[in-house]
Amino acid sequence: MTIALTELVAAADELLQPQCFSDYCPNGLQVAGRDTVTRVVSGVTASQALIDAAVERGADAIIVHHGYFWRGEDPCVVGMKKRRLATLLAHDISLIAYHLPLDAHPELGNNAQLAKILGIEVEGGMDSSPRPVGNIGRLPQPMSARDFATHVGAVLGREPLLEVVGDHPIRSIAWCTGGAQSYIDKAAALGVDAYLSGEVSEPTIHSARELGVHYIAAGHHATERYGAPALAGHLAERFGLQHEFVDIDNPA
Repeated sequence: MTIALTELVAAADELLQPQCFSDYCPNGLQVAGRDTVTRVVSGVTASQALIDAAVERGADAIIVHHGYFWRGEDPCVVGMKKRRLATLLAHDISLIAYHLPLDAHPELGNNAQLAKILGIEVEGGMDSSPRPVGNIGRLPQPMSARDFATHVGAVLGREPLLEVVGDHPIRSIAWCTGGAQSYIDKAAALGVDAYLSGEVSEPTIHSARELGVHYIAAGHHATERYGAPALAGHLAERFGLQHEFVDIDNPA
């Protein structure tokens, strides 16, 4: 089936409500391609490799979590940025990107999808906002920090960084995918046993030790491989589109 690009973007906007977020980039349609969409490729980041894969597959649109035009970046269209945009425009491919709105969606978002594949029971958000970006929940059964980290590594396909703090098991946990390591203070204030993020910074380990919270850094890319294909898959099923997730490996 083929639908109008405007209809596809309107449906995604209705789902994710980007107007409710103060984000670091524009959300929604970032680069306009052809007016109709039949084939969609999804991925984590709109890298040149993902764009080339979309070209090879004859895609009309790309749906990603990490798009372009970030706050504070050089606005000049030169070098890498020129090559990426030139490829999209030459092949009339649209780029649709959602950052925080895709992290926060309670069903299709990165945090919801990560909880689903890890078997975490979601209990709420890390704050009281209507659309919290991070979540809190519980494991079905208590696990040691090392056993839980082993489970995370097996599911995500990469060994996470683990900081074990004390000998208490993990029952309650907070998590936020991607570069959310600074949320560990918020997690500790909620009284959870452990905190999981994608990235880690040098101060994060000290915070974990001093706050008494087990900490797992499972990788920015590894924790955010699930929101974009969930969104694209949902839209593809709704409108009868062809969809393929292309995972461009990234060890970060």
